[in-house]
Amino acid sequence: MRRTVFNEDHEAFRETIRAFIAAEVVPVYDEWFAAGQAPRDFYLKLGELGVFGIEVDEEYGGAGIDSHKYEAVIYEETARAGVSFGGSGVHTLLGLPYIKMLASDDQKKRWLPKFATGEEMWALAMTEPGTGSDVAGMKTTAKLSEDGTHYVLNGAKTFITGGVHADRVIVCARTAAPREDDRRFGISLFAVDTKSEGYSVGRKLDKLGLKVSDTAELAFVDVKVPVEDLMGEENKGFGYLGTNLASERWGIAFGAYAQAAAAVRFAKEYVQDRTVFGKTVASFQNTKFELAACQAEVDAAQAVADRALEALDAGELTAAEAASAKLFCTEVAHRVIDRCLQLHGGYGFMNEYPIARLYADNRVNRIYGGTSEVMKSIIAKSMGL
Repeated sequence: MRRTVFNEDHEAFRETIRAFIAAEVVPVYDEWFAAGQAPRDFYLKLGELGVFGIEVDEEYGGAGIDSHKYEAVIYEETARAGVSFGGSGVHTLLGLPYIKMLASDDQKKRWLPKFATGEEMWALAMTEPGTGSDVAGMKTTAKLSEDGTHYVLNGAKTFITGGVHADRVIVCARTAAPREDDRRFGISLFAVDTKSEGYSVGRKLDKLGLKVSDTAELAFVDVKVPVEDLMGEENKGFGYLGTNLASERWGIAFGAYAQAAAAVRFAKEYVQDRTVFGKTVASFQNTKFELAACQAEVDAAQAVADRALEALDAGELTAAEAASAKLFCTEVAHRVIDRCLQLHGGYGFMNEYPIARLYADNRVNRIYGGTSEVMKSIIAKSMGL
């Protein structure tokens, strides 16, 4: 299918990433899968490759490229190989936008050099037990000390991707009570050092899919957070969170499209090799029609994902457009991956086949970053309904 979203630089980067995956990830991926996470030193390799520094300004050791297209290439190449880069996706997709948007010059000098090298991995802690998508209902608090030098953080978070290996976590906490007319008021963001006393990582959560991505529960008991680690202005955190939701939802949409494309590739290869009743599964008309229908859906999802990517890079991706892209691409991926697994027969149910892992990994796309139902509400509101 004809595309215009990538240029020669992106394709050269694609070759580099593809070779890196073949050499550094594929041979050990089964070990990571069994362990339930990628090893910490793998992130240093990503940093050395330059993956984390692409969008970091040159003065802090990055490439200074203001584009998400290199991230998009990584989504496509990891899906194509049936692997993932562990919890590192949140480091760049979720962590970096907040640093670039909110950090002072002093904070950038402290944080970005180690961000780019992978020496300091970042995560985002928003969700709490019992609150789910209701961010304004959070109970975690951060109270300013009497001498004004630090905040005292207390509370808990759950479903925190990258939470096991994280060195700094952007924690959302209440610094003031909600107002009667604005329950979103009073939330602030802090870049919390995970080595702080009173900070603890609870269970590494056992998930249906995304087995190589470490996801954890976090707890804070009288954690002292220096005032120098407040991100942005106090009590305005909810607005900051909303600003970056569009890029997060684009990432989920693009990743889902890439998974769907990979599923078609896996199924096509399998049915051409697999023999039933004396002929290949690919020779049956049902197989051809199923794969043709799946390819048509993937083509449509690619167009939607690419359009959202161009809008994001231009700074024009609206909340409704991001919601629409996420809803469409994740629903397409759900249908396509299911049909491609069916074409594998019983082997599609075995974790040794990438289609089985893809099936499990894909399911969360319609939940995190805002459920499909929330996406429909956003779209409906933009329609004036």
